[in-house]
Amino acid sequence: MNNFKGIPIVKSGEKYRSATGIVAVRNGVNKNRGWAHVAAERKPAWLRVKLPTGADYGKVRRNVRAHHLATVCEESMCPNIGECWSAGTATIMLMGAICTRACRFCAVDTGNPNGWLDPLEPANAAESVRLMDLRYIVLTSVDRDDLPDGGAAHYAACIEEIRRVNPQTRVEALTPDFQGSIAAVHAVVDAPLAVFAHNVETVERLTGVVRDPRAGYVQSLTVLEAAKIHRPDILTKSSLMLGLGESSAEIGVVMDDLRAIGVDLLTLGQYLRPTANHLPVERYVHPDEFVHYRDIGLARGFVEVVSGPLVRSSYRAERVLEGTNVGLDAGTG
Repeated sequence: MNNFKGIPIVKSGEKYRSATGIVAVRNGVNKNRGWAHVAAERKPAWLRVKLPTGADYGKVRRNVRAHHLATVCEESMCPNIGECWSAGTATIMLMGAICTRACRFCAVDTGNPNGWLDPLEPANAAESVRLMDLRYIVLTSVDRDDLPDGGAAHYAACIEEIRRVNPQTRVEALTPDFQGSIAAVHAVVDAPLAVFAHNVETVERLTGVVRDPRAGYVQSLTVLEAAKIHRPDILTKSSLMLGLGESSAEIGVVMDDLRAIGVDLLTLGQYLRPTANHLPVERYVHPDEFVHYRDIGLARGFVEVVSGPLVRSSYRAERVLEGTNVGLDAGTG
């Protein structure tokens, strides 16, 4: 670990101790177990984004800092942070910024929080939504395998408080798999939700390569199915990253599996390698292919398929029922 003017600088893949005393690995993947030997390819023009700037971007950033909130926008190095924060929206990441898992595509730090939770988080999250005057909020979280219920009760408490303070705000919960616990899924779904989301991330064949060993393709399908059975009135949603070596046929199988359990919404986006220690990109999928996959998904019966190179599971989530690929088809994104 290096220092700059006495301030420790933690590089990707290095261990450090957080402000709450948790030992974690920066960006989740140990630098000695990654793919640093695989050179990064030059990104195509359609993946270039503007640097985040502007008054609204600064306002959201200050609000996030003031209420000690983690956002998936920052922790996952999302390429859309400038666009979303400049529009006054953010995806709040609950239960801290340290995950108990180490998926090989994800840049969130990995460690064992040993049961730590912020008791003020429900109130802080609700106040943050109020200050930003949001009518739609996506809540996601790290995996918390250190907690008996995976953090489901805390998750539900945050949803309840947000809705109590902001009764007009619709809430989408993008949850971990809670190790397949149906009771945990029910605890979250019983909260006042509009959308329950959980990501399968990739095709079944690549799940063991891409995700942490504690995750699983069938386990993810079980979580989504349990949510839909328990609350048929809510929309369910999942997401796939493309460019990891999957085939078109395998993408179709995932679509079929999701529709078989009643999943309503699907997002498709390009996998982007967050650091040299993470999985390399197998290929950059052309925007025309994303349009093709959207058509295939709609033909299979999804209510909407949001599909594009820079699409992420929470991207423009409040617009998902417009039927316009959240504006991408009109060239507004």
